[in-house]
Amino acid sequence: MEKHTLSVASLPLEDNAIPNSQIKKVDLLPDPESRLDSMEMKEKPLMDPGIPFRDLTSVASKKESIAHLIDKLDVENNLRYQRTVEDTYCNVYSYDYCYFSKVYLPTVWWTPESLEKVLQGQEVEVVFEQTVDRIYSSALHDWFLQWGASFGWKRMSTVDEMQNKVNANGGIGIICAKRREKGLSGHIVPVVPETALHKAYRENGIVVYPLQSQAGKLNYNYFAEVRKDWWNDELYSSCVLYYHE
Repeated sequence: MEKHTLSVASLPLEDNAIPNSQIKKVDLLPDPESRLDSMEMKEKPLMDPGIPFRDLTSVASKKESIAHLIDKLDVENNLRYQRTVEDTYCNVYSYDYCYFSKVYLPTVWWTPESLEKVLQGQEVEVVFEQTVDRIYSSALHDWFLQWGASFGWKRMSTVDEMQNKVNANGGIGIICAKRREKGLSGHIVPVVPETALHKAYRENGIVVYPLQSQAGKLNYNYFAEVRKDWWNDELYSSCVLYYHE
């Protein structure tokens, strides 16, 4: 793949983002219709007692429970994540992965009018498609830069740094790329802990392609080399790397 140098969007607080105590996360309630075998209610958390949450007891329990989570979500086969003629669902899968890993990534976010009120300290009721609406991958790229620090996300500089943190701590890694052409889908992918069977791709001991799990045009429970450094594709104007304990 031809290499392209990606720029980072010029947003307030982008590199040294300071947590904003006024900002509030958006939570929709889980819904019985939000299921792995359904295409409905993708904006809501899955209601399935069989899906394991990340076990925060130890590094080993974190990594083991993440592996169980990937197996259960089974992005390659479950209907919730399958592409349609109109769309792909990288954001839905990334949201589910983070939700059950007990870290915050929005699947819906405040409308501009609601956000202004929230930042003024006003109480705003969460009403889907009124005060909050879906947020997609290109917008998530900007969300990370502006609000990620407020929810515990830390900016990483390289995929090697991120993979090593994920492996060492059982944490959550994210690569998010913004589409160059406005209105078209970007891409967002979790970086996951390496296992005995699934490894990142290294050159001279340095991670070049981290171990990832994704929904998209093609869905993979695990992949590293198969899509190469997709975040450097000329389709994208910018990418960000973030990590959460």
